[in-house]
Amino acid sequence: MPKWRRRWISATRSKVVSRAPFALSLSKGRFSLPRKRRGGLRQSQTEGLWVFLALLLGLLLAGPAGAQEFPKLTGRVIDAANILSPADEAALTQKLAALEQASTRQLVVATIPDLQDYPIEEYGYRLGRSWGIGQAEANNGAILIVAPNERRVRIEVGYGLEPILTDALSSVIIQTQILPRFRENDYPGGIIAGADAIVAQLQAPPEVAEQRVMEAAAQQRESQEGGSIFPLIFWGMVLVFIIIPMFRGGRRGRRYRRGGLPVVIWGPGTGGWGGGSSGGGGFGGFSGGGGSFGGGGASGGW
Repeated sequence: MPKWRRRWISATRSKVVSRAPFALSLSKGRFSLPRKRRGGLRQSQTEGLWVFLALLLGLLLAGPAGAQEFPKLTGRVIDAANILSPADEAALTQKLAALEQASTRQLVVATIPDLQDYPIEEYGYRLGRSWGIGQAEANNGAILIVAPNERRVRIEVGYGLEPILTDALSSVIIQTQILPRFRENDYPGGIIAGADAIVAQLQAPPEVAEQRVMEAAAQQRESQEGGSIFPLIFWGMVLVFIIIPMFRGGRRGRRYRRGGLPVVIWGPGTGGWGGGSSGGGGFGGFSGGGGSFGGGGASGGW
């Protein structure tokens, strides 16, 4: 083969090898990655990682922003799901105003048509912080949240009320006072009974409130241990929340039925709410006091 032919072939091979993704090192008999290309690959991977993290952060920030689409806080009863009659809403508003006037504690009843694909626990936590129910220095607010379309209910409790309205007691109120009525499609009756029990606890003397907390904690322990004393605890709570207040209040307690289940409204001397409000708060001008929430409370479904 002529020399010029051999030189041309050698030059062509050198160009092909130098342009290949993996340069051939003939001296060592192996393939090696050029330094420039290795650095470029690392830089590309780093840039891709930053883009991924930026997208992930954007998704995380977009989630909480969507949850801020709450109903406006226009009163103590926010019936956004339209399941309460005007008379029920007015009566609840008076009673919740009386609670705040007597104790500065705030309870709001909210019916929600759509939880926006959020668990009711997260929705309730964000709703409480958005509305700021309760006094800022005491964090003594609570919200009874009902989502009829998702068939979920929650008692959201502010920091300051967690020792009084514990998770266990909130669960007992839901299971014994609210859900039995909801299962009979008596939503107003369940809401009234649940709010009734919450207010009774918030206005009860310290020793009575503590006793209810202890009984609820005992029920929770038995349930976790697989015990079967729920019927006993159920009737015990009926005794605490209904029978005893009836005897203590005498004729001052008013009893009526909704959906076949009794509802009791306690009179002024029972540790519950009175038959009428003294006008504190009224129907307008209500707003949260800047209270904070930390996720305390309980949920249930039917």
